[in-house]
Amino acid sequence: MPRIEPLTPPYPPDVAEALRKWMPPGVTQEPLALFRLLQHHPDLASRMRVLGAGLLGHGELPALDREIVIARVCALSNCPYEWTVHATTFANQVGLTPAQLQATVTGDDAPWSPQHQALLQAINELHATAHLTDETWQALSSHYNTQQLLEILVLAGWYQSISYVANAVHLANEPWAAQYPG
Repeated sequence: MPRIEPLTPPYPPDVAEALRKWMPPGVTQEPLALFRLLQHHPDLASRMRVLGAGLLGHGELPALDREIVIARVCALSNCPYEWTVHATTFANQVGLTPAQLQATVTGDDAPWSPQHQALLQAINELHATAHLTDETWQALSSHYNTQQLLEILVLAGWYQSISYVANAVHLANEPWAAQYPG
């Protein structure tokens, strides 16, 4: 059981409107449990939505690279909730193969390009030390421009924050989400 239950319908009009903003247009399923949880603090939720939506829909990183960062951060943070949401919703559409997706959890070898190997190394180092070695920074910066480098750092931190929230409240996986391999 979650330590804080996500809100359930029927929603007051202001909550329904806020939740509608979190979900993509035309989606008929119930808003994600994470979004319904955050609506216990509407001001915080509205501030979080802006950054989250910006990172997902308006970033400088290629979608595949974005999802690699998210999957690896969530796996390193042992956050099945967010990992499974992204594995189900985005992995296939951005071209993340099943072997690569599995490797984001296990750390096993997968057919990664040099660019994605550098990206994964950076995420591993950030998670372990909150720093990047000069060697890793050089490898990463040989594949990404300044805007993308900053976005990688913010994206990793954002999904670590999301993992903290989901894990701390014991948020249950979405019923439609993929199985977590961990």
